[in-house]
Amino acid sequence: MNKLIILFALMMGWTCALKAQDTDKKRLAITLANPGERGRLEVSQINGSITVAGYDGEEVIVEGESSAVDNERSKPAPAGMKRIASNPVRMSARQDNNVVEVSTESWKRRMDLSIKVPRNFDLHLGTVHGTIDVKDIEGELEVSGVNGGIVLEEITGSAVCNTVNGAVKVRLKKVTADVPMSFVTLNGDVDITLPEAVKAQAKMRSERGEIFSDFDMVISPSETTKSPKEKNPNEYEISIDEWTIGAINGGGPEHTFKNMNGDILIRKGN
Repeated sequence: MNKLIILFALMMGWTCALKAQDTDKKRLAITLANPGERGRLEVSQINGSITVAGYDGEEVIVEGESSAVDNERSKPAPAGMKRIASNPVRMSARQDNNVVEVSTESWKRRMDLSIKVPRNFDLHLGTVHGTIDVKDIEGELEVSGVNGGIVLEEITGSAVCNTVNGAVKVRLKKVTADVPMSFVTLNGDVDITLPEAVKAQAKMRSERGEIFSDFDMVISPSETTKSPKEKNPNEYEISIDEWTIGAINGGGPEHTFKNMNGDILIRKGN
């Protein structure tokens, strides 16, 4: 019995060792030129998810985890030779007056990034294949994706979110006054929580879904637009581009909520 337990433990240890070789983690710590002042993080990549969290620190800390080459699809080793694990990683960060730009070679292989920044940071994040998750940030957020959802939690400031395949879920604790925001996806729910006292003009449109809210909105009809032609004053185009317009707490800056396949939920926060 003891021999079986030892054998099982060895097998599990071997399995864990194999799994540990599948990824390779790297870490960068970036000292800011002006600690304590507002900064900006810029990340754009092809393959890989991006996770950003605010913390009570004065550095930007970047951890990257790359996926190794799939050995099952690698060519067999020559007779009498062993394969030596190789998973080269290139990750760099450039700092210029509190603006930090993170670069990876994610076009070669997937690179998932986990980043810690001081809370008072603006973010400009984008990825093609991967999700984007942000938490505890006070700033202006511009987030875009293609194949992956977007989740922003406990945000103070403003947000512009756009993806194609994935849900957009955002929880704003406090919003910057008089700043428009936008939450758009093609395939997925748009689920946004706004402060109870927010003043906004909600511009809403779901092609194949429904719209829900616990705010008491004053709904206005869409307007018909008339566009004259520059070369011929007697020629014009008239069109209807129908949206649902709702005033929240009397109205304010325009906030856009749009998708094609999925519902739109606009929630009242605490």
